Amino acid sequence: MGGVTDRGDVRVPERDPGLQPERTRLAWRRTTLSCTVAAVLAARAALQEGTGAVAVVACALCLLLWLGFLGVAHRRMTDLAATNRPSRLPARAAATAALCTMALAVCATAMVF
Repeated sequence: MGGVTDRGDVRVPERDPGLQPERTRLAWRRTTLSCTVAAVLAARAALQEGTGAVAVVACALCLLLWLGFLGVAHRRMTDLAATNRPSRLPARAAATAALCTMALAVCATAMVF
C-alpha cells in the first residue's frame, strides 16, 4: 500500500507503480527475442548462400547490431527489475535500441528477398 512522504510543507502520496515496470520488462524481452530470431535467420541465410565476403560482412553486421541491442535491453531490464521506480532511459540508449532494431529489420527483410 502506498504511504505518504513528507516534502517540506506538502504531504505527497508515494507512487504505486503497479505492474507497469513488469509490462515494460516483458516488452523488452519480447523485442529482444524478435531481434535474436532476426539475427539468427539473417546469419543462417548469409551462411547458406556461401561464405563470400558479402555474406560474411552481412552476417557480422547483423550480429553486431544484435549485440548492441542486447546490451541496451539487458541494462534496461536489469534497471527495471532492481528498483521500484526505475530511472529514465537515456536518449543515447533509446537511440541505440531504435537504430539496432530498425537495422536488424532491414537486414532481415533484405535476407528474405
